[in-house]
Amino acid sequence: MIKLNSNPNNLPLMEHFYTLQGEGYHTGRAAYFLRLGGCDVGCVWCDVKESWDANKHPQVSIESMAQWVKESGTEMAVITGGEPLMHNLNGLTDCLQNLGIETNIETSGSHPLSGKWNWICVSPKKFKEPLTQVLDQANELKIIIFNKSDFEWAEKYAQLVQPDCKLYLQPEWEQREKVTPLIVDYCKLNPTWRISLQTHKYLQIP
Repeated sequence: MIKLNSNPNNLPLMEHFYTLQGEGYHTGRAAYFLRLGGCDVGCVWCDVKESWDANKHPQVSIESMAQWVKESGTEMAVITGGEPLMHNLNGLTDCLQNLGIETNIETSGSHPLSGKWNWICVSPKKFKEPLTQVLDQANELKIIIFNKSDFEWAEKYAQLVQPDCKLYLQPEWEQREKVTPLIVDYCKLNPTWRISLQTHKYLQIP
């Protein structure tokens, strides 16, 4: 599968910011986020739909991005989107790791893996199936719960990751009042799962 951008030294960057990781395994850790443009997954409840069209975002050199991360003083960079694996991320992760920065990715897993990663968070979407290759290397599986049927769907993917992969169920933000109690009950009955909350939204930080 061909990557969206044939020049891996420049990538479409929607936004970048230094904040705290708000969800999943690394919740609460300081992290520099690089949100790349481009996505072909098309989640109806996506909260960053403006990221979908890569052509709407400026091409930024990977060296510039790595320098911003380094200057922030953080130990960890999170590459997200959009769907970041639509791009060749080898060069970007090399630049970051050469500067001593941990590289984390948040992906739907729907495109082949590129880049060197300290942590891979796969959040599969029903709109485009994740690849077995990416699921096999996931450190974290994060399933967004929109309704009751999503629990069965979550178990399907829990069977496809490695035994040491961390399993998270996260309420879809607009449905959180309805589904959060369901997730709590499910985790109590199925303790291999943990709940993930979008704490950055509660804290009103980026």
